[in-house]
Amino acid sequence: MKEAIKLLYSIVTKSLTKSFGDVIAVNDISFSVKTGEIFGFLGPNGAGKSTTMMILTTLLKTTSGHALISNFDVMNDPKRVRENIGYVQQETTVDEYLTGRENLLLQARLNHIPKNEINSRIDEVLELIELTDKQNDSVVTYSGGMRKRLDIAGGLLHRPKVLFLDEPTVGLDIQTRRKIWEYIKKIHTEFDMTIFLSTHYMEEADKLCDRVGIIDGGKIQIIDTPENLKNAMGNEVISIILEDDSIHDSFLTKLKEIEFVKNITEDGSKLTLFVSNGTEVIPKIFQISSELEIKIITISLTRPTLDDVFISYTGHEIRDDDSKFNRRREHAKMKRLRT
Repeated sequence: MKEAIKLLYSIVTKSLTKSFGDVIAVNDISFSVKTGEIFGFLGPNGAGKSTTMMILTTLLKTTSGHALISNFDVMNDPKRVRENIGYVQQETTVDEYLTGRENLLLQARLNHIPKNEINSRIDEVLELIELTDKQNDSVVTYSGGMRKRLDIAGGLLHRPKVLFLDEPTVGLDIQTRRKIWEYIKKIHTEFDMTIFLSTHYMEEADKLCDRVGIIDGGKIQIIDTPENLKNAMGNEVISIILEDDSIHDSFLTKLKEIEFVKNITEDGSKLTLFVSNGTEVIPKIFQISSELEIKIITISLTRPTLDDVFISYTGHEIRDDDSKFNRRREHAKMKRLRT
């Protein structure tokens, strides 16, 4: 049985739970990550993504539940787990007063890489992340994207079977973010590696991940491929903003009775309808609003996105400003609870 799990899955968790006092950060979650896939946790910071990742990388003990990484038990065999994983944290850990190559030399020694292999492995990862020509420059001269690439390179030196990337592009501009996506895909192909990443960027999850787990409030809401998640919402999305902040129950009831409407979510004065035939639904929406004397400010018709999927399962959006606040609050909370 164990051999089958090892061949099929790089990560297996069952009823994973982590509490900090009265705060339940991870709430009875179970999931598996197939060997060789890119799997993503999508959710706002504070949802339980980083806590789960810290458990899987042996940095936190579980309150209850079990986890296997490359068929080694996270709780009972942490040393073997660490030998099989690479972990790149949210914040860059490179020393800016060392050169790029010196940073990698330090990582190589910390990971007990054989001396006769160190230089060849460093050359390999520097070429992979396209920093060979900058390897002898002090990291203080590197851009944010270059530092992140160097951070990722450090996680690759010991050739892990599973690479954990916690918010790999947070704080980077969109152009740099997309460049990092290219490197992650390149690493995945070159090393045939299982990659587990956390993100609150919808486009990042959509572009990179073979499968996505939507997590919110410490619970997994759904796991599937980005395409399946979007298709399940309906062929089209109608977004409506009403003049009145309070949405009338009678208006909602009438909308739900329209033939092609699959689901409706509400957020203040905004309604989102997931439909299979938008061109027929929109005239009926105007008819109902006219009958009930409800004023529509704007209405639009688009294809569903992962943002729509997230709203459908959680009832709210991910906002960057909220994410930054939650990340600071989560770090402060964990520091306080450890002391």
